[in-house]
Formats: sequence, C-alpha cells, structure tokens
Amino acid sequence: MKDSASVAAARQMGSELQRLADELGIAVRVSHFPPGTSKWNKIEHRMFSFISVNNWRGQPLVTHEVIVNLIAATTTNSGLKVRAQIDSSQYPTGIKVTDAEFATIKLARDDFHGEWNYVISRRE
Repeated sequence: MKDSASVAAARQMGSELQRLADELGIAVRVSHFPPGTSKWNKIEHRMFSFISVNNWRGQPLVTHEVIVNLIAATTTNSGLKVRAQIDSSQYPTGIKVTDAEFATIKLARDDFHGEWNYVISRRE
C-alpha cells in the first residue's frame, strides 16, 4: 500500500507530465519498472557498480559535494562518463493536485500492467 506522500507525488507527476504533453503537443509514454525489479535495470548496474566499487571505496561520504564529485568522476573502459552536479534550487512544497485537476489528465493505460505503463496525451 502506498503512503500519502507517494500518492501525492504520483498525482503531481501526472499533472506535470500532462502540462508537458500539452506544452510540446505530444503524447508522453510512461513505463515504470515494477516494484522490486530495479535489480534488472541495466543502467543502474552499469553505472552504480562503477561508482561504488571504483570511486567510493574507502572514501568518507561526509558532504553532498564529496558524493557528487565522486559520482561525477566515474568513467568506464567502454566510455561511460557520468555528469553530476548539486541542484541547490528551492522547490515549492505542499503542492496539491485537486481531484478536479487530476480528472483532466488525459491518461490511457496500456492493456499490459496499466498501473506501470500508460500514455498521457495532449489535451485539445
């Protein structure tokens, strides 16, 4: 069961994706990994194994700056280069998407696991 913060974040993400679809005039396809399956995410394996094994070994992670710099220094023999920077922007909190606003999202769920796979189309 999702907690209320997760539900609120999902509602806001849907609202913002709808705004993006409307602004760009395109449909936005969303495909989530099912819960507990990040172990099969090839990007995570390719990137995070090098960060943790090569860069973080023996390094005290004492500040955000140290962590971001270690991540940004990650490279592989096959040419992967990671870019990372601290985002110090201030973001509003407590934003609520009302039921009426949420109902205007033009969302079409896929037949296969529509809770994870869907399209948000632009509104006319």
